[in-house]
Amino acid sequence: MTQERYNPQAIEEKWQARWQAENSFACSHESSKPKYYVLEMFPYPSGNIHMGHVRNYSIGDVVARSKRMQGFNVLHPMGWDAFGLPAENAAIKNNTHPAEWTYANIRNMRAQQKRLGYSYDWSREIATCRPEYYRWEQMFFVRMFEKGLVYRKKAPQNWCPSCHTVLANEQVIDGLCWRCDSRVEQKDLTQWFLKITAYGDELLDDLNKLEGDWPDRVIAMQRNWIGKSTGAAITFGLEKEIEGVEGIDVFTTRPDTVFGVTFMTLAPEHPLVEKLIADYPNAEEVRAFVERIRNMDRLDRQSDGVEKEGIFTGAYAIHPFTGQRVPLWLGNFVLADYGTGAVMGVPAHDQRDFEFARKYALPLRVVISPAGEELDAESMTEAFTAGGVMVNSGSFDGMPNEDGKKAVARSLEKEGKGKATVQFRLRDWNISRQRYWGSPIPMIYCDSCGVVPEKEENLPVLLPLDVKTHSDGRSPLADTPSFVNCTCPKCGGAARRETDTMDTFVESSWYFARYTSARDTEAPFDTDAIKYWLPVDQYIGGVEHAILHLLYSRFFTKVLRDMGFFPADLAEPFQNLLTQGMVLKDGGKMSKSKGNVVDPTTMIQKYGADTVRLFCLFAAPAERDFDWSDSGIEGASRFIGRVWRLFMEEQERLLPLTACAATDQDAASPEARDLRRREHLTVKKVREDMSDRFQFNTAIAAVMELVNAMYLSREKLSMSEADRRVFSSAMSTAITLLAPIIPHICEELWQRLGHKTTVSEELWPEWSEAAMAQDMLTVALQVNGKLRGTVEVPAQADKAAMEAAALADSSVQRHLAGLTVRKVVVVPGKLVNIVAN
Repeated sequence: MTQERYNPQAIEEKWQARWQAENSFACSHESSKPKYYVLEMFPYPSGNIHMGHVRNYSIGDVVARSKRMQGFNVLHPMGWDAFGLPAENAAIKNNTHPAEWTYANIRNMRAQQKRLGYSYDWSREIATCRPEYYRWEQMFFVRMFEKGLVYRKKAPQNWCPSCHTVLANEQVIDGLCWRCDSRVEQKDLTQWFLKITAYGDELLDDLNKLEGDWPDRVIAMQRNWIGKSTGAAITFGLEKEIEGVEGIDVFTTRPDTVFGVTFMTLAPEHPLVEKLIADYPNAEEVRAFVERIRNMDRLDRQSDGVEKEGIFTGAYAIHPFTGQRVPLWLGNFVLADYGTGAVMGVPAHDQRDFEFARKYALPLRVVISPAGEELDAESMTEAFTAGGVMVNSGSFDGMPNEDGKKAVARSLEKEGKGKATVQFRLRDWNISRQRYWGSPIPMIYCDSCGVVPEKEENLPVLLPLDVKTHSDGRSPLADTPSFVNCTCPKCGGAARRETDTMDTFVESSWYFARYTSARDTEAPFDTDAIKYWLPVDQYIGGVEHAILHLLYSRFFTKVLRDMGFFPADLAEPFQNLLTQGMVLKDGGKMSKSKGNVVDPTTMIQKYGADTVRLFCLFAAPAERDFDWSDSGIEGASRFIGRVWRLFMEEQERLLPLTACAATDQDAASPEARDLRRREHLTVKKVREDMSDRFQFNTAIAAVMELVNAMYLSREKLSMSEADRRVFSSAMSTAITLLAPIIPHICEELWQRLGHKTTVSEELWPEWSEAAMAQDMLTVALQVNGKLRGTVEVPAQADKAAMEAAALADSSVQRHLAGLTVRKVVVVPGKLVNIVAN
């Protein structure tokens, strides 16, 4: 009889239709089961999923499916990060509307995800470009404004003249826009900021709660980005009188070196620059320097490797302790929006300042010396940055420099010229974007009332869809009177709406919470649902989001908690974090420009979704990159084929048992006991690797070994009822363990076994320690430390029995010929080493 061939397309479409019809993966917070919330970072709807998506979503789906089988009430949602510049630029390029472009892409990507069989609760699907989503975001903005967490200020920004919008520092690469490679300019713009620095200490301290649950490198990256520094704020007076300005403030972590200041360096963007250089003969030269440095890559300016450049302003500060004149320079390594935009130059004790001073022939003054030594400033070849004793520091001479830090700060505070303080590298979050496709900022400009928020009952401020985008990328909002012209919510007079839209990072900073009550029209979140589901138990996504997205989500969690939207004891949004590796091709990241893209749809059509999923999970540990290989996916396809053939060939023997159903009484023969032992060992290995370590590749390898054992044992097992139960139990276990990984074929085989329920509804199998016990052990035999053979001994054999078995072995006897046995070393259950001469 011809065996039925495996048809992945028919099987997968059958089960996907059933899951959808039965709403198999829907969940509710009204459950007595323990909850488990697994979430993959939601995608931008580009139109097609790529292999990186497939790997990310497949990892999440295995976690979700296995947790359901382990008795958890699982929330596993999906949505779309749908606003943003890429959609707008693509729509302009294709002469269509961003909304039309975005929704078409969502439809396509949703179909692709469903074709891969992911167990999402699609009833919770969200798209951030929908008014029913961003209305709540606008409400959060208004509430944050009322609490002083939102403000406007004018500040230099990275400006892309091609994209017509500001860019974050991370979006500027080698001075170019990350999207269009245009040269980025510096532009002073009045922007909206969220005061994330108000939560700096808590964001830093709460990282301690994530240790062991988040990757160490992600925690380190977050700590470095927040960058808390303890030191002192110091005010240097100005020689030149400037109205309304008492001095220039600096922050330093080394107040003990204040007497070593020989110059000060300001950012070229510092607001005092133009006033300082007024009447200076070389003012035009300074202005040319300012213009050139302002347009440098901001990240390069902070790099240790960038060549330090500067120019003298012609102006002087006054030292707060000595009263001496301190020349004011501009430097390319100082940024206006970092710290105070001014740093004190201590070249004898700071390497950057040392290099700058040597380049521009500025003096060095030693104020910290090693105990018992005296440093000569003129002969120094590098800055002395170690600890020591304060010298040339007035009344502080002879004081250990660590004590001096506190003493100098106290003295500054007493004199009203400074104080001990803390500074963060973290900057407030600029959320203004000068483009169309984004959530409108719900603020209104009134000539009588000033800047006022829209009333909450008038939200959402709808993004108008009846506009035509400009070919050069400029936002059409300012040119749309029906949007701009409005009524002041405070006085009722004529007013104007803000035409900037929000940074799309805002939408992704709280989406995980909206999933808990995605269809609620009365509030952003259902209180009971939020309390039940949050925090996310397992978050999965790329390490490229290790800083900003995760930091902003953590910030929003704390703000929404303090506003009463989240439980008071909720500190962090994501309890556990897995950063999966990339899928490479020919050693490099897949990209259309390189022509090395592997299309998931093509692979599904050729091999089926289960095979694509299996390969992405088996190729490497989840957190590591792996290189796509045609031979690898062929191997995954062959394994699934082997499982199918084994089932088909043994159908007559198989009974409709559940996993690990065979008993001790069933496993009467040595062959049956061995297969049952392998079955239970596999269950334990897969549970530990899949649930505790997310080592899906080794879990899959363990099931492969069980399948191999079944192929070898089927000829040795009889058609007796007991042997049939042992073989059927092993088959059911293999299907159950593989179900989260390759769910379609497993559902099909489970049904063909005769089960009335789906394998997804099965409980995860439990192993038995007794079943894993071995009858016989293979013991290595050594003579003088060299392997000479092996011998089978009963698992319960003591040292004497193992020694006797070793000495009786013919190979050992041959190597002992003519020798006298001096010693026998026995390692129970492992080896016997005979020492002879």
